Amino acid sequence: MEIVVPLIVLVLLSSVASLTFASDPDSLQDFCVADKNSTVFVNGKVCKDPKLATADDFFVAGLDKPGNTSNPIGSSGTPVNVDQIPGLNTLGVSMVRLDFAPNGLITPHTHPRATEMVVVLEGTLLVGFVTSTPENRLISKVLNKGDVFVFPIGLIHFLWNTGKTNAVAFGAFNNQNPGIIVIANSIFGSTPSISDDVLSKAFELDKKIIDYLQGQFGPKN
Repeated sequence: MEIVVPLIVLVLLSSVASLTFASDPDSLQDFCVADKNSTVFVNGKVCKDPKLATADDFFVAGLDKPGNTSNPIGSSGTPVNVDQIPGLNTLGVSMVRLDFAPNGLITPHTHPRATEMVVVLEGTLLVGFVTSTPENRLISKVLNKGDVFVFPIGLIHFLWNTGKTNAVAFGAFNNQNPGIIVIANSIFGSTPSISDDVLSKAFELDKKIIDYLQGQFGPKN
């Protein structure tokens, strides 16, 4: 066991490194702290003068505090990406704290720029993702404390608290800004709205149902 554990750690670190370099190019300097005041638009964030970097550029507090799950879906995500830690710029990593009330759900969504690895700290979660068309195969598993699961980049996935107590998980991404596309919100809550003729034909539903769904997910006045 004393030999196996270091080997496992080495494999995991190698895997994370591979994911990181697959997402972002090699850094050409020690770091590239994002300059939040820059008006220049680039793919990522403009670097500020490294001599002006401080410890706070690489730090954020508060992930020990539960997120607010008092909402219709009973879940909350607290992100830690380049917007919260400017020092993550160009490093190709970020994370999120996920909190669930009993029966809480992280609704089906995708991360267009990152693979996600989730570890459960407390509770029981049913998680799963769907493979690409035409197979559309659901791959799912019930996770308990200490379990880890991976959602491949770009695939639709979900997390649901099937237990009777609160649940907590942390997710790690191989991108400083993984992005998120919530399926229902994107389809039925776009601005401007997608034509109900299009959605009615796509989902083979009556237009009245489409109009109702757009009312549920669309902008609230």
